[in-house]
Amino acid sequence: MLESDFAQIAAILAIAAVVGGLATLLRQPLIVAYILVGIIVGPALAGFVTATDQVELLAKVGIAILLFLVGLKLDLHLIRSMGKVSLLTGLGQVIFTSVIGFLIVLAFGFSMIPALYIAVALTFSSTIIIVKLLSDKRELDELHGRVAVGFLIVQDLVVIIAMIVIVAIGSPGETSVGQRMLVTILGGVGFLAAVALVARYVVPALLDFMARSRELILLFAVAWAVGLSFASSALGLSMEIGAFLAGVALASTPYRDILGAQLVNLRDILILFFFIELGASLTFDDALSQLVPALVLSVFVLIGNPIIVMAIMGVLGYQKKVSFRAGLTVAQISEFSLILIALGFSLGQVDGAVLSLVTIVGVITIGVSTYFILYSEQIYDRIAPYLSIFERASARESANSDVDLDLSQPYDAIVIGGGRFGSAIIQGLRDKGGHVLVVDHDPDTIRRLRESGVETLYGDVGEPEFAGHLPLHEARSIICAVPDPVANLILLDSVRKLGFDRRVCLTAMDNNAAKAFAGRDEVSVMRPFATTAQKVVDQLPLTRTPPPEGS
Repeated sequence: MLESDFAQIAAILAIAAVVGGLATLLRQPLIVAYILVGIIVGPALAGFVTATDQVELLAKVGIAILLFLVGLKLDLHLIRSMGKVSLLTGLGQVIFTSVIGFLIVLAFGFSMIPALYIAVALTFSSTIIIVKLLSDKRELDELHGRVAVGFLIVQDLVVIIAMIVIVAIGSPGETSVGQRMLVTILGGVGFLAAVALVARYVVPALLDFMARSRELILLFAVAWAVGLSFASSALGLSMEIGAFLAGVALASTPYRDILGAQLVNLRDILILFFFIELGASLTFDDALSQLVPALVLSVFVLIGNPIIVMAIMGVLGYQKKVSFRAGLTVAQISEFSLILIALGFSLGQVDGAVLSLVTIVGVITIGVSTYFILYSEQIYDRIAPYLSIFERASARESANSDVDLDLSQPYDAIVIGGGRFGSAIIQGLRDKGGHVLVVDHDPDTIRRLRESGVETLYGDVGEPEFAGHLPLHEARSIICAVPDPVANLILLDSVRKLGFDRRVCLTAMDNNAAKAFAGRDEVSVMRPFATTAQKVVDQLPLTRTPPPEGS
């Protein structure tokens, strides 16, 4: 037994580093490793941690920083710019998952309040994990990545509302639930108004002064987050709400990005103690008694949540591959699910069995869904024929039913993809008077381009048969502006089989893709990163001239 609190914290960090290293080798998120560390050092196994007050304090600071960063990302412009698909899919998934999950939990004999807690916890997915995995795969800017991040933001907003409701219902007192809700809402509005006034008239000047030192502005951000967490708790609201509002208050400042970048590592260290505290609270008796419900609910989250997302996106006109890959991002529960249950546990509304149940579901779903996302392409290739039920059979036909292509003159280019890179190409061609046809599989992009007067077709060039619907013989060139190398190769192979022998421009994001495209007749390779880097280098003055060739 380690008697010193400092020695116990040191031992926890050392064990976390070892287990985290093993998790990294297995390509698992560190959240899973942290919970396992809590189980190892807690009473279920080693049981040597007695510095519970210190761990709890560090856990609270970690939660405050986590929620501060969530609020920091929610500036008003971002909320206004969220597309309809993100809003409808996010809200639809939360509603359907919570309702179906509630019925499943009731079937296992849970009472109303615990069942409601568990059902709501099943609805939230981990923004931290999803953004990390999609970023590693370079899929954040792809359609399914943008949609996924959009409905994850919706989920983050819903979880904050859920916390406000929980605090109102769970606060002790002789007044009715309705009165407590009213008091909580009024108190929250008043607290928000006070924070907004300080953020509007005081914080900007403070930030400008603090920004003279990176260390000072970091210290200010932590003090601001923790201070508002305490103020919120003192007013009878939860500390989580105060931390979130602290982030929202700074979300529209020019220092948002630098604060987020500086605090993310501190968050990752401190949130370790929350998950360790959570894992340490598990007992084998609770875990064994909840194993069957945990397995059933894990299967529901792993399979049911993606099905719900695919069904909603299918109704909105998205193709099955996009909706499938977006759906996989909700095949796990979130760190916020665990925070929500921990909040209910601290208020005495749920017991240790519920806490153990949701924690087990978290470990299973986070672990398994990570591999779902990493190997999404291989999984899709195997089950694609069975996913057509989630795609409107006439989606392409209905989207293109009112399209009247101008074939009076050849298209200078058929541009595949209307994203950021594609939009720049389209604008450049139009500025030069080019006759352009744009193809995209995002209904919102199609709508935006049509409103600006661009001729469009809805479709996915990743499907080999779609090339046959393009007016190839009325086009002088084809430009593929999507970053997916597989889609580029499928397009090239399809148009060559259809006899298109004019210029084809493909996009390569790395050397491997560029080599795969090179050496083919009439193919030009576009490399956005390399071109931009070379343009920057060409504009920089050099103090030395390069040596002559052959020297």
